[in-house]
Amino acid sequence: MINISMLQDEMQNFVSGSAEVQGAILASPDGLSLASVLPVGMDEERTAAMSASMLSLGERIGRELARGNVDRIVVEGEKGYGVLVGCSNEAVLLVLASSAVKQGLLFLEIKRAVSRIAPLLA
Repeated sequence: MINISMLQDEMQNFVSGSAEVQGAILASPDGLSLASVLPVGMDEERTAAMSASMLSLGERIGRELARGNVDRIVVEGEKGYGVLVGCSNEAVLLVLASSAVKQGLLFLEIKRAVSRIAPLLA
């Protein structure tokens, strides 16, 4: 059984531990929110659904283009980044970061967060 309280605590620690991370959501492959720390005004249900759809589509594109397994999907906009990664077979993690973030450090922080979150999903 997934401990939602522990997942929420881990997400809160991740977001508050980095000045450049503005929010994050952990969603099931079906697009349901498991835990989130999102900016004010961002719809949790819609964000969870988009995250699951985006990862599914990205994985299909990776297969069709013979690029192998997808490590991450990055959406870069003028106001920052959205980085989507698989977090075991049970969830996808979307991280929102400011445009001032150093991508390499962000990817490292995300990898560390996934290593702490994934065992909580088993």
